[in-house]
Amino acid sequence: MSIPIEHHPEEQEFTAIVDGYTAELAYSQPSPGTIDFAHTFVDEELRGKGIAEAMAREALAYAKQQGLQVRTSCKFMASFVERHPEYNELLENNEQ
Repeated sequence: MSIPIEHHPEEQEFTAIVDGYTAELAYSQPSPGTIDFAHTFVDEELRGKGIAEAMAREALAYAKQQGLQVRTSCKFMASFVERHPEYNELLENNEQ
């Protein structure tokens, strides 16, 4: 399934609408150069279809492209990054 993800910087969120159902990944930018992924929501009808993961990948690609350090206040995003170490370099307190 192709998942249409849109970034709405003015609302600080990534969204996906599939079959009339919505998913969103909200963020804030607490300081210059930092993005904090704060909240993920997926309508019940869309859960288990990889939509949250697709939004996570899109959001982390955006952070990398913009040179932003990442905070993961959202439990889902923290868990996602933990399961995908290729994103560790983006974490705010990463010690390389």
